[in-house]
Parts: sequence; C-alpha cells; structure tokens
Amino acid sequence: MMHAMLLLLSAVVSGLPVAAEHVLPAGVEVVLDLPPGPDNPRNSEGDFIALKDGRILFVYTHFTGGGGDHDAAFLAGRYSSDGGRTWTTEDTVVVPNEGGMNVMSVSLLRLKSGAVALFYLRKNAEDDCMPVMRVSTDEGATWSEPRLCVESPVGYYVVNNDRVVMLESGRLLIPAARHALKGERMRAHGALVCFLSDDDGATWRASETVLEEKDVVLQEPGVVELRDGRLMMFIRASGGVQYQSFSTDGGNTWSPVEPTTLKSPLSPASIERIPKTGDLLLVWNNHEGVTRDRQKLRTPCTAAISKDDGKTWEQVRNIAADPNGWYCYTAIEFAGDGVLLGQCAGDSRKNGLSRTWVLRFDVDWLNGN
Repeated sequence: MMHAMLLLLSAVVSGLPVAAEHVLPAGVEVVLDLPPGPDNPRNSEGDFIALKDGRILFVYTHFTGGGGDHDAAFLAGRYSSDGGRTWTTEDTVVVPNEGGMNVMSVSLLRLKSGAVALFYLRKNAEDDCMPVMRVSTDEGATWSEPRLCVESPVGYYVVNNDRVVMLESGRLLIPAARHALKGERMRAHGALVCFLSDDDGATWRASETVLEEKDVVLQEPGVVELRDGRLMMFIRASGGVQYQSFSTDGGNTWSPVEPTTLKSPLSPASIERIPKTGDLLLVWNNHEGVTRDRQKLRTPCTAAISKDDGKTWEQVRNIAADPNGWYCYTAIEFAGDGVLLGQCAGDSRKNGLSRTWVLRFDVDWLNGN
C-alpha cells in the first residue's frame, strides 16, 4: 500500500497522467507516458537508439485517424538526455504519413558504417504493407529517402517494432510474417521469412520460408543470436505457448517450428541479450496458471532471464499486472545499468493499444536486487 501511494505521488509530481490500476513493483517506474488525446487516439510500437551525444531517441507510431491498425499515423520522436529518466514533452515528426494508410512499427539500430538505420512499415492497403529503411548520417537530424527492403513480391508483411537485428557478422536481419500477396485477402496465419543484407541495407534477399506447423497460427517473429552462433526465432502463436525455430547458417534456412514451454496468449514476446551479464532477457505475457476465461488477455507483463541461451528461464517477475492491462509490443533498451521498456499499456476494456509508456528499472532488479 505504501509503495502504491509513493507511485501515485511520484506520477503527480512528475506531471505524468496517473493510470489508476497500474501499480508497479518497487524499483520499476514510468518515465514516459503517452496516453491517447485529442486527434491522437493511439500511440504504439516504438523503439530506442542511443545517439553519439549521449541522448536516447525513442521513435513511436503516433495515430491521428483512428485507433485501428489501418488508420492514419506518422512516426514521432522523443528524446532523453539522462539515460531515460526524463524525456522531452513535445513530439518531433520523424517520418510523416507517406503511406496510403499509415507508417508504423519502428526498429532502430546502428549500422557498421556508424550511421543510424530506421526501419518501419509503409502500409498502402490490406495487400500492400512493406518494410522500408531510411538512414541518417547526422544522428537522426535528417533522414535519407526511404527504400524498400523487399523488392518483390509485393504483399502484406508484418514486422514488429524492435525486431530488426544486426548479427555478429554484420548481417542485417528482418524477421517478417507475410499475410497476403498483392491481390489476395489477408489471412491470420503468416508465412515466416527473414530478409537479409550483408551490405548495410543496400541490397536485400529473402531466406527460405520457415517450415510451418499447419494447425497453429504463427505471427510476428523475432530473432536473437545465441552464443554458439545459432539464431533462435521466437514466434507469436495460437497454441497457448510461444513457438521457436533455429538457424545454423545466419538466417538462410530454418528448422521446423516447435512449441516452447513459455505459456502465453496470442501475443508477441521480446528477447534481447543483457550487455552487463550476457544473459538473455525475456519479456512476455506469462500465462502460467491463468484461468481459461482470461487466456486471451495480454496481462501480466513478465520478465525472466536465461543463463543457458534460452533453454531454461529463471527469476520470473511480473513488471505490470493490472488485470485489465494490455501489455505488448515491447522495445528493450539497455542504458548503463538501467533497462528501458517501451510498450503498449492500455486497457483491455477499451483499446488496449491506445497507450504507450516507457518503464525504467535497474538491471539488478531482474535478479531480485
């Protein structure tokens, strides 16, 4: 009770809107809150990049038309100059709405050249949603013209935010799910494929399609590189657990998908390596022990770590557990000894994707310290 009162007081003092039921554990704080507002029904799907001057840039999808996935939106940015503890209060327009519907789902990373790469989806229609890339050589002050990361075939590709990765080899990898080709109706089951570049994004090619499980809906893949050089793909799935696949050749080919032991709703997970410890950090909706009537809800938001590259998970801790919360589309950034999580944190009784927040906690919090 005391911590809840302190959390409420902290939010009031910081000027953040207070979400009545989002009581967070000690050590976890909301450092940026992006609720819906007038002519802005939804804020969602962002990512972070550390800039050379010490600032952190967070780019997210700012909707202006409605709150649905196909409504109008542009890419907006906020900056932090103190490791993510505080943020600018006004949006910077990073990419205007250049799509027939919108632009959304951001990934940011630093290229071998030192430039910053911005990846996002340019959505023109329900059979035309393509990943594109822009490059900045001045730390995000200006951006190149967009170029497609998939030249053909045109279709509806889903690439989640904070999903594009650079492997130890320098290869860029975009994990995607294709839900329709041009002229087709969109289907729930995605054909999983990775787009690969060995020249900092100048050219791209497609991997072989991941071997599917026909009875399970597969969507929104992510990839993390393991210590032995293999790649692990983690996959949003309808089977009540997360699914996975592995590559031993840098993402060119993939093993048949298989279920993990991570119980979850049909909702994406996020996995990244912790620089300080080398362990893997997992953030997902842990549905271990969840009753049948709540199996579709994206709550709680849970963290766990793996010391054996994803074979087992420990130190399982809830980050946020509002029973009406809707926690998903998480971006992970490590800033010194801190962890930043940018994620949707709306209300399942309304539009669960309408609100985004950025949370901060110390890396040691993951171990119960």
